[in-house]
Amino acid sequence: MANSEHLALLKWGAIGWQDWRLHHPEIDPDLNEADLRGFDLSRLDLGRANLRRTSLASANLSQAVMRSADLTRANLYEAILIHADLTEADLSDAHLIGTTVDGADLQGAILRNADLREASLIQADLSLTDLIGADLRQANLRSADLSDTNLTRSELCRANLNGANLTSATLSRANAYQAELNAALLCKATLYKTILVEARLVNAILTGATLIEAAGDRSDLSWAKLSKANLAQATFAGANLRGADLSRACLKEANLSGANLRGANLTQADLSGANLMAANLTGANLTLTRLQNTILPDGSRHH
Repeated sequence: MANSEHLALLKWGAIGWQDWRLHHPEIDPDLNEADLRGFDLSRLDLGRANLRRTSLASANLSQAVMRSADLTRANLYEAILIHADLTEADLSDAHLIGTTVDGADLQGAILRNADLREASLIQADLSLTDLIGADLRQANLRSADLSDTNLTRSELCRANLNGANLTSATLSRANAYQAELNAALLCKATLYKTILVEARLVNAILTGATLIEAAGDRSDLSWAKLSKANLAQATFAGANLRGADLSRACLKEANLSGANLRGANLTQADLSGANLMAANLTGANLTLTRLQNTILPDGSRHH
């Protein structure tokens, strides 16, 4: 339970709370399991506070300082956290459904198994965060910074990641079905066994990315940059790769049957053992491309 003195100070008003924090910097506020639904806590200093299981549904936490706060299993349903400072905060198993976190700083925060369905995280800084197993279905992460973030086994179904920075991020076994990743930056990202079925990655940059055994059937990667990417044993049947840059990419044993590779750059790419049956290679650049044992568009096998 919350410390009664700390809770009373908070409820008395912002001025008294801020003054108390200023004069007692050594005390970490204990607001564990407190009911703060609908409270206006904007701009307050809640750094290092114990907010475990605290109810903050519909609360206004805009520009609040919550550095290193413990928000494990907290309820932040439809709370407002615009430009809040949540650096290195622990939000494991927290409920953030419909929460507005636009422009917030969550660098290094822990959001493992957090529920962020339909949350708005536009231009939020989520770099170096732990989002393992997080539910981000239909979340808006447009132009967010997710560099070096761990999104292993996360749910990104129909999420908006247009223009997001996912450089060196880990998305292994993540579900990005019908996700929007147009113009997203995925340089050196790890997408091992990632589901990208029907996802849109138009103009995305995946230079040096790992997509081993990824599933991208019917996805749109037109004009994407996949130079030096590893797509070994990946499945992109029926995918749109028109004009994509796949130079020096590893496509060993990849399934590209029915894929649109019209005008794609496959210079020095390795397509050994790949399936290109019924693929459209009109105007594609196959200079120095390795085609050993590759199934060609007409069904024949290259030897």
